[in-house]
Amino acid sequence: MPHILIVEDETIIRSALRRLLERNQYQVSEAGSVQEAQERYSIPGFDLIVSDLRLPGAPGTELIKLAEGTPVLIMTSYASLRSAVDSMKMGAVDYIAKPFDHDEMLQAVARILRDRQEARNAPATAAASNVRGSGAEKPAESANGEIGIIGSCAAMQDLYSKIRKVAPTDSNVLVQGESGTGKELVARALHNLSRRAKAPLISVNCAAIPETLIESELFGHEKGAFTGASAGRAGLVEAADGGTLFLDEIGELPLEAQARLLRVLQEGEIRRVGSVQSQKVDVRLIAATHRDLKTLAKTGQFREDLYYRLHVIALKLPALRERGNDVLEIAQAFLVRQYSRMGREPLRFAHDAEQAIRHYPWPGNVRELENAIERAVILCEGAEISADLLGIDIELDDLEDDDFGLPGSSQSSSGSHEPTEDLSLEDYFQHFVLEHQDHMTETELARKLGISRKCLWERRQRLGIPRRKSGVTSSP
Repeated sequence: MPHILIVEDETIIRSALRRLLERNQYQVSEAGSVQEAQERYSIPGFDLIVSDLRLPGAPGTELIKLAEGTPVLIMTSYASLRSAVDSMKMGAVDYIAKPFDHDEMLQAVARILRDRQEARNAPATAAASNVRGSGAEKPAESANGEIGIIGSCAAMQDLYSKIRKVAPTDSNVLVQGESGTGKELVARALHNLSRRAKAPLISVNCAAIPETLIESELFGHEKGAFTGASAGRAGLVEAADGGTLFLDEIGELPLEAQARLLRVLQEGEIRRVGSVQSQKVDVRLIAATHRDLKTLAKTGQFREDLYYRLHVIALKLPALRERGNDVLEIAQAFLVRQYSRMGREPLRFAHDAEQAIRHYPWPGNVRELENAIERAVILCEGAEISADLLGIDIELDDLEDDDFGLPGSSQSSSGSHEPTEDLSLEDYFQHFVLEHQDHMTETELARKLGISRKCLWERRQRLGIPRRKSGVTSSP
């Protein structure tokens, strides 16, 4: 069982994080400061350290030296995100913004531990030692091992070939595909196989940042540029200097921010909000979207000149339902990962489970498949996972239980969250959002539904529920 050290001075956050990790089969120790951690524990003996950036006494980045190679995940408030990026340059393995989404934290922890285990198992002379795995890698002898994505169907083989050709260049790349297909994995593969692999990869979800803050977050601002700007700050584009900037859901970027981004691509320079001075940046841009940017450009919702700048190289990710037997291969990899992480004896899929996995359309794609298998492993009492444990119904294509709870929740579509027995999860979601969006922020809506803000936004898009402009201010 992996042993994790939490270093956080706020007792409530530390306790909540401890409970979350322990519920997910991790052994956890805790401390309120770097000094306390040094006095109580042998820091290099942990598998992972999760630390707040700002602590009493020494900052959390001090643990990077003390850890002697043990990965350190830095937590930071939303306002100090750029400081966290700086900590990555000092050797932190990753950062996560507070208040964090539970799913996001668990995914980050699982990925970091998985990468560490893979690095231990890999030969010391492996040429791919600097390439981070996706979390669903095939055996080392597979043709796409350095890509880090599972799948051998014709569409994926074509994608791997294009990634290998494009990665060494500095060309802009547009990754297209449905939500949950793994667009960020493609971005990571492009970065890791490029000459920028040792520089930062900065990932930004354009849909998750409030519209009023997106320009400041991306391009930075000067002191006094707007109300509350008490000090100048660098933006995430600046933080990615020398590395790669990945803009997920770029179709949600406001037109004003699109104009600034176009200047970055055309001139290789940025100008902070409120500044008259420009500065040069060397950034490779990878953008992703599930929307048709060409159509948006024709209707004036997306800048046409920016679209053509982005569309130098377009990579298309197929939906999981279009990948044939890849779904079983991916499911098997997820199964091995989950029972290993939970310290279980090896599990296998029953025949009916394999049939269900193969024929279910997986509207949530790989993300939905992973959540379904994690839940099944938790609920399984024997050595075989049956179809009913997956919590899917191949006759109800749109049912996505996973989005209404943490991975591993045993709640089904007839759970207590539904106001009536006849109301589906989709109906309930629409009913709840329309009823409460006038007096609740997006963060509050997501928290009440038990989903992330990104998932809330994705469901709004799919169900055609626009975000209503009201007096309620979203929390960052």
